Amino acid sequence: MSTRTKSLGVAAALAAIAVAIPTAVQAYADPTPTTTTPAAPTTSELPAPSMSQLPDPQGSGCDAYKNRIPSGPGSFASMGTQTATAAIAANPDLSTFNAAISGGFNPAVNIGSVIDGGPYVVFAPTNDAFAKLDEATLAQLKSDPAMLTSTLFYHLVLGYLGPDDLHGKMPTQQGSVVNVTGKGGDIKINDSVKVLCGYTTRAAYIYMIDTVLSPGDAPTPNTATSTSTTTSTTAKPA
Repeated sequence: MSTRTKSLGVAAALAAIAVAIPTAVQAYADPTPTTTTPAAPTTSELPAPSMSQLPDPQGSGCDAYKNRIPSGPGSFASMGTQTATAAIAANPDLSTFNAAISGGFNPAVNIGSVIDGGPYVVFAPTNDAFAKLDEATLAQLKSDPAMLTSTLFYHLVLGYLGPDDLHGKMPTQQGSVVNVTGKGGDIKINDSVKVLCGYTTRAAYIYMIDTVLSPGDAPTPNTATSTSTTTSTTAKPA
């Protein structure tokens, strides 16, 4: 083979390498695809529990309610798959409470989105509980949005707690505490308010109660005793 032919072969090989190198560099320089982590689902996006997963309602009034409303939107089985506000609206014994939380008492007070943004424990006074209020107090609740909001928030405790886990002095969304005693089907709030029936909805636990709670009756919260210790600091020379 002549020297000229060898030179042409070397030149061709070098040219091929020169073309290949930028291509290889470009291939490894491509950025790695970014994986986007989806946002956590909101309450409305959470999958509804199946009927077989629903805990049994507990309370002295549960059987009577179940016998009266065995099926349909207001039944325990149906309410267990609904959002909290939908379940409250479907419960015929909570129609007055539903009006209070949805603007029916006062158009300036609608906390439905707050409740559905839970999970919450909702102490829901029955229609009979509201009927026990004197006319002046009921009229003031309807005319004073600040008082109504404070009262309704006093019926909300953040969390999803069944009848066996609900106990002690618990902070409400109003700021004051409620004192829960007993467990299971025998629970009282602030010593005298009786839970008639506790049942689950989608991401909330509803407790039907026989009296409207008042922030003015809130018990004194537990106060933690703290001991302060003074530590003497000695400066060290540099």
